[in-house]
Parts: sequence; C-alpha cells; structure tokens
Amino acid sequence: MYGTGVRSCYDEGKRTAETLTMDYHRGAGVEVRIARIFNTYGPRMCIDDGRVVSNFVAQALRKEPLTVYGDGKQTRSFQYVSDLVEGLMRLMEGEHIGPFNLGNPGEFTMLELAEVVQETIDPNAKIEFRPNTEDDPHKRKPDISRAKELLGWEPMVSLRKGLPLMVSDFRQRIFGDHKEGSNTNNASSS
Repeated sequence: MYGTGVRSCYDEGKRTAETLTMDYHRGAGVEVRIARIFNTYGPRMCIDDGRVVSNFVAQALRKEPLTVYGDGKQTRSFQYVSDLVEGLMRLMEGEHIGPFNLGNPGEFTMLELAEVVQETIDPNAKIEFRPNTEDDPHKRKPDISRAKELLGWEPMVSLRKGLPLMVSDFRQRIFGDHKEGSNTNNASSS
C-alpha cells in the first residue's frame, strides 16, 4: 500500500475509522467492535458492482470474456456471505475489543478464480488479459487467528461450494430463469 497511490484514500480511510473508533472507546468508555471484512460474495450481491467475483460471474453468464488484469497472479481470498454474517454475529455478541479480520484465508490467484468461474458456468468462456491497474496489491490474505481463538469463528463454505449458489441467483436475476432444485439461500459446509 502506498500512502499517495490511487487506492490509498480507501486504505487510509479504513485505518482512520479504526483509530477514531478506538479513541472513542478509550475516551468515552463505549463498547466498540471492529470488523475488517475481506472479499465477500454470494446471492443478492449487486450484479455490476465492480467486484471481481460478481464481474466474472456476470461476464460468464452474458457470454463475455472474463477480464483478468495483469498476469492474473495476484491473489485474493473470498468468503461466502453466510460465513461473514456468522463472524459478525460472534463479534457483536462477544466481549473482545479491537480489530478482527473476517475473511477466508484460502487464496486464489485471479486466474484461478476465473478458471473456477469457467468450470462452474461455461468451460468455453474466454479469459481476456488487460493491463493491471495502478497500486493493485499483489496479495491479500487475512490472518484470522484472532477470530479463531477469541470468537471460535472460521469460514465454513468453500468457494467451489458457495459460487454455484451465487451463479444461480445471478442467472435468475439476469435472465429470469431458475434451474429446479437450486437453493440460493443456504450453503452447506465443505
């Protein structure tokens, strides 16, 4: 992260919010909770919100090339929405102050993510490489050891288990069709 880079205001904004929250806790004695939420995906996401998972799913469903920026080797981790909700509930109901990383530590390169979307939606989907954006972090992987230890939380839904539920929801909202027997509200552990 660069303090003057294109993305730096996003990172600095989050850091400032955490600092102000902790100052409020110390100064006013108010109970606070801080969740650092990592990439989350699942049904009911905005289809064209610009996030990589929703972009790839929408592109594949629309028979458009999946857009990978750079060489596709940069990594991210993706947590299913029900895992995030469970983590937030445990955080809010718990007694621990300070930041907790809520995310899935399993990493995927952007190219691997595109390939999982291909396998899930259309094995013939094309992948198109474009120049990388400025200040794109090469790696983003949460350390969830504090959440595991103090909240007893860790993600349960794998990308390969959760992605089809998101795809089913997107397919229905984009095209109005829905395959029988699919359930967009519940993901089983894997």
